[in-house]
Amino acid sequence: MSTPTPAPAPARGATGAVDRALAPDLARGVMLLAIAVAHAPLFVTAVERGPALANDIAGVFHLLFVHNHARPMFAFLYGYALVQLYDRQTRRGADWPRTRRLLRRRGWWLAAIGFAHVVLLVPIDILAAYGIAGVLLVGLLRARDATLLWTGGVLLVPATLLTAMSVWLPLTQGVSSYTVGSIAAGDRGAVEMLADRLAAWPFGLAVAVVSVAPAVVFGMWAARRRYLEEPERHRGLLVRFTAAATGVSVLGALPAAAMQAGVWADPPAAAVGAASLVQPLTGYFGGIAMAGAVALAAIAAARSRGPLTTALQALGQRSMTVYLAQSVVFTFVFFPFGLGLQDDLGLAGATAVAAASWVAAVVAADLMRRAGRRGPAEVLLRRLAYPRRPRAGSA
Repeated sequence: MSTPTPAPAPARGATGAVDRALAPDLARGVMLLAIAVAHAPLFVTAVERGPALANDIAGVFHLLFVHNHARPMFAFLYGYALVQLYDRQTRRGADWPRTRRLLRRRGWWLAAIGFAHVVLLVPIDILAAYGIAGVLLVGLLRARDATLLWTGGVLLVPATLLTAMSVWLPLTQGVSSYTVGSIAAGDRGAVEMLADRLAAWPFGLAVAVVSVAPAVVFGMWAARRRYLEEPERHRGLLVRFTAAATGVSVLGALPAAAMQAGVWADPPAAAVGAASLVQPLTGYFGGIAMAGAVALAAIAAARSRGPLTTALQALGQRSMTVYLAQSVVFTFVFFPFGLGLQDDLGLAGATAVAAASWVAAVVAADLMRRAGRRGPAEVLLRRLAYPRRPRAGSA
C-alpha cells in the first residue's frame, strides 16, 4: 500500500487566513437545492394534486436530474471533504493513527446527529449514512488510486441493486416514486410517526450506507487531484466528464421517465427491470457531474466574486445546518401540526416550496456570514469531534 502525498497547502491571503476553495462550497450550496427538491415531495399525501401538466413536467425533471442524483452528489462531496480533512491534519503534523481516530470520531458524531434528526423530525436523514460510511471507509484514504477506483466500481453493484427498488416499485405499481416513499403524516399522530421512524431506521440506515459508499470513494479519488479546488487547471477534463456523464445520466433515466409519464405504456417486465437498474446506475454519474458543472461555473464566479457567489459560498459553508433546517421547514409547512399543506400541494407545488426554502436559506446564510456567525450544526460537530486543547498555563 502506498501513502499518497498530501496536497499542497492552500494559499494565504493578506490577512494570513487560509483562502477557501470556491468550488466545493458552491457545490454544497447547489447540492442543498437538489436535496430540497428531492425531499419536499415526500411530505405531500398525493403528488398528483394540482395542475396535471405541471406535475408531469416536474415528474420527468425529477427522474432525469434529481431522483438518485442528489444523494450521490452529497456523498461525492463528503468523500472529497474527507481527503481535505486528512490533508489538513497531515500538514499539521498529525500521524496516521491520530488522524484516523479523529475522522472516525467525527463520523460517529455525525451519525449521532443523524439519529437525533430522525428522532426529532423525519426518517429521511442522510447524515448518519455518511457518518457510518466515513467510519467504514476511512482506511481507503491511504490506499492506491487504483484501489479506490476498483473499490468504487465494485461497490456500485450492490448500491445499484438496492437503489433500483426505489424505481422498480413505482413502475410496477403505476405510481410516482414519491408516493411509494411518502412520509406524509396523513391522519397519523406524532407518537405513531416516531414509532414508525425508529422501527424503520436501522434497515434504512444499512441501505443508505451501501448506496452512498461508491460516490464517497469516487470523491476521495477526485480530491487527490484537487478537481474542485483547482478547476481551471482541470478545465478540459471537467468539461468532457461533465458533458459525457450528464448525457449518459439523462439517457439512462429516459426509459423510466417515459414509463412513469405514461408515454411508454405497458412495457414488458424485462424492460421495467432494466430501466429500474439503469436509472440509479447512471444517476450516480449524473450526481457527480453536477459537482463538475459547478466547478466549471466557479472558474468564472471566482473572477467576479459577485454578491450571489458570496451568498452561495456562505450557504455551502453552512450546509449541515441548512440541511437540518430544511426538515424543520418542511415539517412546519406540510404536517398537520404546522401549516398542514400536505393535502393541498402536488409534485409541482412541493417542488416550488423546496425552491423557495432554498432561496430563503441563501439569504439567511449570507446574513450569518455578514454577522460573522458559523452554522450552529457545524460548530456543534466540531466541538464534539475535535478534542479541546488545554489553555496555556492551565493545570
